Amino acid sequence: MEGGRIVTLIGEKLANEGEEFIFMGMARRCEECRLRKACGNLEVGRRYRVERVREGIKHDCYIHEGGVRVVEVIEPPIRAVIDAKYAVKGSKIVFKAVNCESSPSLLELCHPAGLMDGDRCTVLDVISDISPDLKLVELKRESK
Repeated sequence: MEGGRIVTLIGEKLANEGEEFIFMGMARRCEECRLRKACGNLEVGRRYRVERVREGIKHDCYIHEGGVRVVEVIEPPIRAVIDAKYAVKGSKIVFKAVNCESSPSLLELCHPAGLMDGDRCTVLDVISDISPDLKLVELKRESK
């Protein structure tokens, strides 16, 4: 880890600055690879954004067509709907998904990919009111 960035390997086709992805774990075939620790150093179920692609470094891969590239990734801020009483810019919260069943269009914001119940987060910004009880915010997950 370098200043909040994690050095890892990802498929050539995903290795573009600004590209975001959810790490879903490694394939069974990866167990045979000598680079498995470098590819598998991310946390399953988390969202990552490629901040830098290191030029000239490329490796063959059993899974990714075109091989894998060395990149630096971060966990970007995530937009989420939370209980309005916790939506205070700069505050530290423990994320708990809210029930948005009555508003299917908000489902992805109520259960954002990359955040899990119990995650400690900082509220970076309060974006808008969703209802009197809910607000849309931007959260940054705190490292463990």
